[in-house]
Amino acid sequence: MTGTINRRNSILFAAALFGAILVFPQLSQAATDQDVTSAVRAKLNKSQFKDIQVNVDANGVATLSGTVGEYENKADADKIVHKVKGVSAVRNDIQVSGPDIPDAQLQKTLIDKISSVSIGYGNEFDAISISVQNGVVTLSGHSHDYPNRDSALAVAATTPGVKDLIDDIAVDPVSPMDWQIRLAVARAVYGYPSLNMYAIDPEKPIRISVQNGHVELYGVVNSQADKNVAGIRANTVPGVFSVDNYLQVAGQPSEK
Repeated sequence: MTGTINRRNSILFAAALFGAILVFPQLSQAATDQDVTSAVRAKLNKSQFKDIQVNVDANGVATLSGTVGEYENKADADKIVHKVKGVSAVRNDIQVSGPDIPDAQLQKTLIDKISSVSIGYGNEFDAISISVQNGVVTLSGHSHDYPNRDSALAVAATTPGVKDLIDDIAVDPVSPMDWQIRLAVARAVYGYPSLNMYAIDPEKPIRISVQNGHVELYGVVNSQADKNVAGIRANTVPGVFSVDNYLQVAGQPSEK
């Protein structure tokens, strides 16, 4: 009789232990999710993130929702959460609650601001395009280095009215040959008498992009003759494989 009771108790104990084994991982996982969520909230414990909500699922995916005042705050929150231990991915559903500015007005503002911060040496080697649709800003085109690209992105990120930002800027290859070609094309183009005027206004130069010996010209010129001459001058530079002339003649539709 005693042996039967002992066997019964052993079976009951084993069943309880098996059940605990099944439940314990779930409780442990729930505790882990809660810990990661708490860690994320602690990192976002700043005034600019006060209206952000956080949820971390069992796979470590952190979902951010709520609102911020500027796009920069949305991007910063994304970067911060990505670095939290236990976060495997971030789903950024944060909405930017800043002012609603008409797309055309916002585009003009960004063109003026990005042009003004990129004045100086090397500005003629950047050809960054700006488009806006429902407050979503896309920066595309070319930059000759990463600092100039990052400066343009920073300007857009901190401009009121920007709801989201897409970075499609291509950074041109960094090579001694391409850099020599950039300088030589600039001398050939700006050194021509009728094209000198485009070096006077630092915000509106003829822009020169070089990728592995391939040259692209951007910007706005006053006449078809100026456009043609710029293309011809660029083609005369040794080492240039080809030239695409995307210069726009003032008052005419853009080709690109």
